Amino acid sequence: MKNVLDKLRNVFQDPVLRKKILFTFGLFFVFRVFAFLPIPVVDLVRLRSLFSQNQFLSLLDIFSGGTLINFSVMALGLSPFINASIIIQLLTSVIPNLEALTKEGEHGRAKLNQYTRFLTVPITLVQSIGIYVLLQNQKVISPLNFIQFISFIVTMMAGTMILVWFGELISEFGIGNGISLLIFTGIVARIPVVFTQTALTITPEFMINFLMVAILGVVVVGGVVFINEAVRKIPIYYAKRIKGNRIYQGASNFLPLKLNQTGMIPIIFAISFVLFPQLVGSFLTYVKNPALASIGKFLTSVFNPNGFFYNFFYFILVVGFTFFYTMVVFNPEKISEEIQKHGGFIPGIRPGSATKEYLEKILYRLTVVGAFFLGSIAILPAIVSSVTGIKNIIIGGAGILIVVSVVLETFKQIEAQMVMKSYDKFL
Repeated sequence: MKNVLDKLRNVFQDPVLRKKILFTFGLFFVFRVFAFLPIPVVDLVRLRSLFSQNQFLSLLDIFSGGTLINFSVMALGLSPFINASIIIQLLTSVIPNLEALTKEGEHGRAKLNQYTRFLTVPITLVQSIGIYVLLQNQKVISPLNFIQFISFIVTMMAGTMILVWFGELISEFGIGNGISLLIFTGIVARIPVVFTQTALTITPEFMINFLMVAILGVVVVGGVVFINEAVRKIPIYYAKRIKGNRIYQGASNFLPLKLNQTGMIPIIFAISFVLFPQLVGSFLTYVKNPALASIGKFLTSVFNPNGFFYNFFYFILVVGFTFFYTMVVFNPEKISEEIQKHGGFIPGIRPGSATKEYLEKILYRLTVVGAFFLGSIAILPAIVSSVTGIKNIIIGGAGILIVVSVVLETFKQIEAQMVMKSYDKFL
């Protein structure tokens, strides 16, 4: 504890870091002010009732930073930008020109960020129209005329783009990854409210269950930290070689393979797929055609978030998407080619195809553990709710992953800047 307090004191004693942290908290404050500026046409009482029954909207609320449940001017939040980022990242493994940009350093990253922002606009437009249609069917929004409809859509699109701008400002002038920190802020801001609601509804019979959930929460956080930080280091040796008129001495290094290569992206993919039938079912339930209405009721009953089939399907999708995304992000063939091109080799493994097969074998074993861990984290809230009877879990599996990952990454960046300052003083 004393070590942590000493580090925090050193951080605030540094004028540059102090300025960055104050700038970041200033934008947090502005963001939370926007989160409580609702769009007037929405019936907030009906909206909150709808959120308590629909996990798809609850997921969007997580990535909006808590703005959707209040239907503020930033109602869609960062969800369109996250979707655009995932699409661009997947396209980089398919389109050679985009893949080339990933190798061009800062200029390439700036170009990819620009493409992501461009793609965010049409995604925001589609989501805005979809949310309007959904809420109108649920009687949350009264029918709007053309001018009111355009104003509604433009307001939602502007709110998302302003929030993306806030995130980029934090990344450039503040501390940490701005987009992740804004999502983190929205999740953490909801904890006191949910905790108070849970505490008020708790009874003496459920007190033991509540304590069990609290202890399990601490264990889960520890497990997430362990999995996020777990790395398999593969040693790589580089032989002495001559290139042109220069002699390169032999060296050794290691290739870090994380146990969780994908973060929480598989959960985002999986929950979008598994909640889509429920969303379609909620649309069809209100259709006047009896056949379509019965299909809608069937979909909503089968894909009930508390049901066995929903959680089993959710688990399988998370595991499957973890394998898929790992293979997209980490290509053993390209890694083995790069190692061979720079004169490196893994001890006891021949360069080329043997290195590729060795990396694939290790990656498969790591991914199995990481995939089953992510799947378990994803369905853990449903299991805990069914066992303990506590419905309002303070943070779900996706929320825990976001909060822990953002805290770890932000502290790493702060420590890196502190170390860089120490080197500057030495020089």
